[in-house]
Amino acid sequence: MLTVLSCIAFEHDPIFVVLAVLILTVGAALSIHLYTRVRRTQGALKYMWLLLCGLIAGGAIWSTHFVSMIAYESPFILGYDPGMTAVSLLVAVSGTTAGLLISSLSQRSALIELGGLVFGATIAVMHLIGIEAMKVSGFLTFSTPFLVTSVILSCVFGMIATNRVARPTTRFCKYGAVLSFMLAVASMHFVAMAGVEVVPLRLDGGVKDLVSNQLVGIAVVFTMAILMLSALITYSIDSANAQDADNKLHYMAHHDPMTGLPNRRALDRHLEGLLSRTGNDNARVVVMNCNLTRFMEINEVLGYSGGDALLRHVARCLSGNLDPGEFVARLGGDEFVIVGKPVYNRGYILEFCKRVQALVSRPMTWQDEEICIGGSAGYAIYPDHASSGGQLLEAAERAMRRAKRDGGNTAVCYDADQDQQTRDRSALAMDLRNALKNGEFELHYQLQNNVVTRDVTGTEVLLRWNHPRRGKVPPSEFIPIAEENGLIPDIGAWVLRTACLEAASWQTPLKIAVNIAQMQLSDGKFPKFVERTLKRSGLDPARLELEITETGIIADTSQALQIIHQLKRLGVGIVMDDYGTGYSSLATLQAFPFDKIKIDRDFVKDLGLNKQSEAIVKATIILAESLDIPVLAEGVETEEQLCFLAAQGCDEVQGFLFGRPMPVDKIRQLVAGPEANRSVDATAGKTDKIRFVSQVA
Repeated sequence: MLTVLSCIAFEHDPIFVVLAVLILTVGAALSIHLYTRVRRTQGALKYMWLLLCGLIAGGAIWSTHFVSMIAYESPFILGYDPGMTAVSLLVAVSGTTAGLLISSLSQRSALIELGGLVFGATIAVMHLIGIEAMKVSGFLTFSTPFLVTSVILSCVFGMIATNRVARPTTRFCKYGAVLSFMLAVASMHFVAMAGVEVVPLRLDGGVKDLVSNQLVGIAVVFTMAILMLSALITYSIDSANAQDADNKLHYMAHHDPMTGLPNRRALDRHLEGLLSRTGNDNARVVVMNCNLTRFMEINEVLGYSGGDALLRHVARCLSGNLDPGEFVARLGGDEFVIVGKPVYNRGYILEFCKRVQALVSRPMTWQDEEICIGGSAGYAIYPDHASSGGQLLEAAERAMRRAKRDGGNTAVCYDADQDQQTRDRSALAMDLRNALKNGEFELHYQLQNNVVTRDVTGTEVLLRWNHPRRGKVPPSEFIPIAEENGLIPDIGAWVLRTACLEAASWQTPLKIAVNIAQMQLSDGKFPKFVERTLKRSGLDPARLELEITETGIIADTSQALQIIHQLKRLGVGIVMDDYGTGYSSLATLQAFPFDKIKIDRDFVKDLGLNKQSEAIVKATIILAESLDIPVLAEGVETEEQLCFLAAQGCDEVQGFLFGRPMPVDKIRQLVAGPEANRSVDATAGKTDKIRFVSQVA
């Protein structure tokens, strides 16, 4: 360390050292500022900023070196080789550009530090070429420890410089990057020069075509001045253009006429300018999408004037109470977007979300009544969740929709995994539209048995989907999607037609039970469809049972009752499915002519474990007996459950105790032979004797 300080103090002209430091400081500050812009920019503009950054950084390194060499006081220096001097400038510019390019390719990976390593190594290579360009009356000797140390320091400080820009922890990290840049150059030059010694051979100098110190100094200062002036002009033009765009945004006055808030176009402009400015400061920006809870209900009760008054009330609460630097816009309807100010810590984001929710929830007085409302909010963070304003708004909107699905009145952060699940669900919905056409559905059949005799009394028809890429998709996954997308009528019609055709071919006349969705039951043409299906298949109507849930008939009781009576006149059976999970009202049992009641599996699975479930099962069986309606229990898996149901007087059961749902080829084998005892494998792997009923009850 003393040797290095001695070299600086006694072997360098202090005036030129100060000039070198000045050039290095300005060049480092400009380079880091431009490099930050490079990391925040995408597309062709990114490489334009990168080229300018490489020119400034390489020029600063090259200029600092040769000004420092001019400051090096030695009577043996004859001049500089112009060719090698030019090569050193080319190496400095190209090497730093390459290093900064590598470092800007990634947001998080080790490429950041690798680019800094290339950057530091370029300083070392340029220094050695610059030393080679210097001609002396004698020859130079290098101290290996000093040279190795200088190269290591240059590379380490180069890595720190890119690390502080790419991985900031405070707003002051960019100043640390500038300091690291300067130390990388200074340590390389002064530590290496401290170990340089000139061994004189002659003093007259006989080398021709060399450039003197004075000319090198003029060339260096002129080159660096041009580069810095170009950078300043370019950056000034860019800043002026950005400011001009902001001014035009204010003059355009694109605001929502209802609330006076900025509209979508103003929001886009604001985000564009904000993210452009934030890109140079490594800050985070939060965007929240807030949708009012129960707004449609309030709009219907208060009328359009009341709904408009509520929107203006929310707009005043938001715009009048946000902090400086925060921004609010209305996109339409009851959808508001609030943009936070650039910050460096996540504590602000949580406080921001709570404050916005509190502002939205402020009550409004309307015609002497206090109207309260909440908000479902979703938020996304730049650059964590998106790299542009449009992507940020889309992410916040997706989070808001998830908040509404979760019940509302809460703020939910954007989750890429949740978003992927939504995309997968949408993709599944698209595939579901073609599943029927592509023949991807198949039917499975689960046996229904008499409790006492264990005779097979019928089968329930179950739908399965064999997806070409995903394999077997569970009904619990694709049935809700089919309901949401209006595909149930077509799928349900296929199930009924296929099941009737299949059952009509069986030698053993077992009953089949087919589930009917609410959309089918609300269709006035459904009874005619069932009648045509029975005629075309040749199936005895007495062998067909249609299973409906109470939630499927509660929406329009009169319409459902009318359709059920039409179905009953065809001779088919009507079964109440999943009894106990819906309203389970006595009025429903009294009003509708059910031929059977199915107790839901959720109650059966807890028999012997839960007294409440046992009480519900007992009460259901007693109620059914009093109404003279047979009872079938679903989900029977153990002998203990079967014995309990038999003791209570249950008529039929269905479950894994008598076998899992089987495909059509297996059910055909099971019912193809003469009426005799046949064995089927039970779930536990044992073999039970299953007898078929020869007559349909």
